[in-house]
Parts: sequence; C-alpha cells; structure tokens
Amino acid sequence: MASSALTPGSLTGLRVLDLSRVLAGPFCTQLLGDLGAEIIKIEPPGKGDDTRQWGPPWFHGESAYYLCCNRNKKSVTINFKTAQGRELICRLAALADIVVENFKVGALKAYGLDYSSLHQINPRLIYCSITGYGQDGPYKHLPGYDFIIQAQGGIMSLTGEAEGAPCKVGVAIADMMSGMYAANAILAALFYRERTGLGQQVDIALFDAQISWLANVAMNYLVSNEPPQRFGNAHPNLVPYQIFAAADDFIAIGVGNDEQFRRLCAALARTDLLQNPNYVTNPQRVAHRETLIQQLQNEFQKQPVAVWLEKMARTQIPAAPINTVPQALHDPQTQFRRMVQSVPHACGEEVRLLGPVPKFSKTTSEIRLPPPLLGQHTKEVLQGLLGLEEKSIQTLYELRVI
Repeated sequence: MASSALTPGSLTGLRVLDLSRVLAGPFCTQLLGDLGAEIIKIEPPGKGDDTRQWGPPWFHGESAYYLCCNRNKKSVTINFKTAQGRELICRLAALADIVVENFKVGALKAYGLDYSSLHQINPRLIYCSITGYGQDGPYKHLPGYDFIIQAQGGIMSLTGEAEGAPCKVGVAIADMMSGMYAANAILAALFYRERTGLGQQVDIALFDAQISWLANVAMNYLVSNEPPQRFGNAHPNLVPYQIFAAADDFIAIGVGNDEQFRRLCAALARTDLLQNPNYVTNPQRVAHRETLIQQLQNEFQKQPVAVWLEKMARTQIPAAPINTVPQALHDPQTQFRRMVQSVPHACGEEVRLLGPVPKFSKTTSEIRLPPPLLGQHTKEVLQGLLGLEEKSIQTLYELRVI
C-alpha cells in the first residue's frame, strides 16, 4: 500500500525527549520516531553522541554506526552540566510526553533530571531509564556494555561451534533487544496514562533483556536441570535444523515437524530413512542426531545450492541460502519490502538507511527525517517550542550552553 493512502503515524503528536546515546536508547527512540513521534535528541555541544565518532566507515563525517539508529530525530545541543542547560531541558520535559535516558543509576539526580524531579514538573511524563543491570539489585552501579552483557547473560555460552570458544552474536543484540523492550514498555505506559492521566518510570536493564532472550533454551534448563550445550548451527530440540554443505556452498534447512521430514526424505530420494524407527519422530531424530545428519549430508553434497533450493521450495520445506550481508540487503524480498531506503541527507546527497519494520493498513511507518547533523535543530526547537528570541539563543551559544 502506498504511503499516500495512509494517515500519519500512530504516535504522531507525541513528543520524546531523548537523553540517551550509543545504541539501546537511540534504537528505542528511533522505533518511536518511525511510528510518528517527534524525537528531540539532546547531545553535548561540540561532541554529540559518542557513536558519531565510531567509524570508519563514514558518510560525510558521520559514522555508519550513528546513522543506523538516529533517523526521524531532531538534534539539539545542550550542556546540562550548566544551570542554564538544565533549565532548558526541564522546560522541554514539561512539554514532552516521554523521556528516554541511559545514564548510570543515579547519575542524573545530581542535575535535577531524574524521574522524581521531572515528575514534579510534568506528572504525565513517562520516563524510561535503560541501564546495564537495572535501577536496583547488586550490580546496579556497574557499567553495562553489550559484549559484557552477552557474556554474563548466557548467550555466548550457546553461540559458536560445539567444540569451539564461546562467541558473541555478530550484532549488539543485548542493546537492540533492550531498545525494543523499552519501546514496547513505553507504549504500555502510554496506554496506562490514557486511562489514569499519570505517567510513570520504566526500568529497562540490558541484563534482564538478555536473560529473557534465552527463551526456549532457558526453559530447557529450567525443565530438565541439564545445562544447555552449544550446537553451532544446529538446534537443541529439532533435527534436522541446521546448515549442510551442498556441492558448491552451504544451505540452511529447517525441518519443524514430522511431515516436513517425510517430504525432505522424498526430495532427497531417501524414503528408506522413514523405515528406520530412529528417525520417524522428532524426539527420535534428536536422540540419533549424529547418524541421521551424516546420511543427509551425504545427499546434500551431490547437488549445488540452487538445485536444492528449487526442490525445497517445490516441496514446501523451509530452506535458504547463507547470504552475505550485501546479498541479504539486495535480496528481492528486502527491496520489495523497502527495508533499504534512500533519503535526502543534510549534506545534499542521498543516504541509504534500513527501513522501518512495521507495516500498517491505516497509518504510516516511515523515514521522515534523516539522521541529523550535530545541533542541526537547536535553534528551531528553542525558538519554536520554548519561544526563545534570537538574541537569547546567541548568548547561550557564546556561553557554550548550547
């Protein structure tokens, strides 16, 4: 459906004051911005979000890392370590619906920018704090980085080859999931506010998000008391569900039930496997994983990936090539779903960005603004929202408040 047929985003009219930086917080606010919310990103003058310097690669001086999580935002530079800067942020918070911050526990209290202080100014304010370990608990004062959380949260013990070293996930999944949980929790808090008129604090911990992300593997342990093991690309509960070496490359095969396994055997011309009681049901296949996988591998290596993909598609067996990142981004499905979009940047050129995930039948989810230059919207916001005059703004620049 063309965006011209849709009404503005579901969150249009909501204002978010984004005090966060790096990834978890900015990813959360980017999700809200995709849905129509106005995002005002507060950054330190002259420096900005740390990720602006996390390169190479660069796009006209901006790091690709920064570009990945800051679309649909306005950049306003304010030094909240100054009294005038704190006053500006408090005035903006009074006009905001949501504040998102990811400073260490208690760090903003010294500046009067914590939840309790801003709640007195704006009782309807939803204040989301994202930290490594949460607002309470024995680790609350420890710094939290995605890599450290992946290590402590158990996921690295599951990732990698069975006989290899523990391995992190290739993207900052603890940060990303924390941002998604934060956005989801903020929407729930908005619904509560609709009924009561009251805002509240939302406490999101990277550690909690990573523990939650263990999902079925955690439940395997909680049910069995057996510590989970690494299976590389295989699945602890399903067989066959892994990659196989074809004649020219690797292919991913995901058999989720016994009927799919029967169809796989037919596609491989190995219906004899169905006569073996060790392979008829999934629990039996899991128990006899090694012998079955070796026989399947012997068949897959006889033909190239393209042949197997055609056979798997014809018989409705989940399968896919092992795409590189460039291949995935140029995939026809990626292009059709507009998951890569080119948008005008302030430098005058088009910048390619990943597109929003949700697609709605009634409202938009779109890139309205490219990732902003540092302080690009400072004057616009201070004049338009706070009513500051040109002379006052110039004075704030000279004092390095903004």
